[in-house]
Amino acid sequence: MSNYENSFPETKRRLHALRQWLLWVGALGPGIMVMLADTDAGSVITAAQSGAQWGFRMILPQIILIPMLYVIQEITVRLGILTKKGHGELIREHFGMKWALLSVSTLFISSVGALITEFSGIAGVGQLFGVPPFASVGLVTVLLIVLGLSGSYRRIERIGIAVGLFELFFIVAAFLAHPNPHQIFTGLASLPLQNHNYLYLLAANVGAVIMPWMIFYQQGAVIDKKIQDHQLKLARWDTFGGSVLTQFLMIAVVITTAATIGQNHPNQPLNDVPQIAQALTPALGAQAAKIVFGLGMVGASFIAALVVSIAGAWGIGEAFRLNHSLNHKASEAKGFYLIFSLAHILGAIFVLFSSNLVVLAVDVEIMNAMLLPIVLGFLLVLEAKTLPKEWRMRGPYKWTVWGVSSLVILFGLYMTFISL
Repeated sequence: MSNYENSFPETKRRLHALRQWLLWVGALGPGIMVMLADTDAGSVITAAQSGAQWGFRMILPQIILIPMLYVIQEITVRLGILTKKGHGELIREHFGMKWALLSVSTLFISSVGALITEFSGIAGVGQLFGVPPFASVGLVTVLLIVLGLSGSYRRIERIGIAVGLFELFFIVAAFLAHPNPHQIFTGLASLPLQNHNYLYLLAANVGAVIMPWMIFYQQGAVIDKKIQDHQLKLARWDTFGGSVLTQFLMIAVVITTAATIGQNHPNQPLNDVPQIAQALTPALGAQAAKIVFGLGMVGASFIAALVVSIAGAWGIGEAFRLNHSLNHKASEAKGFYLIFSLAHILGAIFVLFSSNLVVLAVDVEIMNAMLLPIVLGFLLVLEAKTLPKEWRMRGPYKWTVWGVSSLVILFGLYMTFISL
């Protein structure tokens, strides 16, 4: 037998391995992208406030939220891959235009609130380094619009993830803060659920983790990336990995502020990003506090502003039957790109009039928790109504997901009740 014939099976094996690797890489991205955006400026500030006020007692809820986040976002992955339709489009087709408008309204409110906090985060980082808000926010606004108009979903995803990975500096900050392991374990065993203030911040953390715009974004992203049915398992791993990553980042922020502000100035109110960085100075050093926290916040704010604006434009485009793919040129989807651009411009203008970033961020996350009953209600019904039977949830897993979602919905209704 010739050397060529002997090498043929090895060549086939290598080609198969290459195809599998390309298949894996092709399915990665939407989950990581949306989860990095999940740890946005508002979420980071909510976690910072949680650590400052309640120390390490807000770590356990962050861990519990990992499976909750995954099972909810996994439904959006199945809906997008198997129906090839966005969330707003499915609601319009199966429930009518009025219900689609209700759903898009929750998306719009959530997106506007999120964009304001993202640009506030950018402005705060600029102030750390002596850059006036109009310059820092203006520059980032232009960059985001230009990136969105580039006409390539994959390019947007690659750049978004690259900048979003700056959030890993939050983990560096947690190590530099030198937290006490014993205090961490003690905090894990303490959940003062009888305290109204703790419950309020807990609701803010729930709203910071499960946001309405995430559902619209990831369902649209798997469509724009053209992920196929046979890649569903890989897309699930992408979502699970992102769920773990985003909550580890939230835990890192809680630990950092609990070990610094929570120890030295417990219950200190936080008003803006420079104040948070300044409070970290005794533990991290002046320059390290600015660089580490600043870069992490830039990554969080940039990727979240990108994802939130895309999600909002996708949702509105789906509801009103507009061309809404990021792979379209600007001339092919004028309405979609106009909504995308205006969202950034309005958010940038509004943020220049915001005075207290921390209070604003926590209030936005509370609002997200209050909107969750509508968002999750639609999501669960669509899963049961639009997917083929073989792809629907069943058995213990179905009831577990419905149970988890019901708890989140009830929590959102509870927060609506006590807020009113």
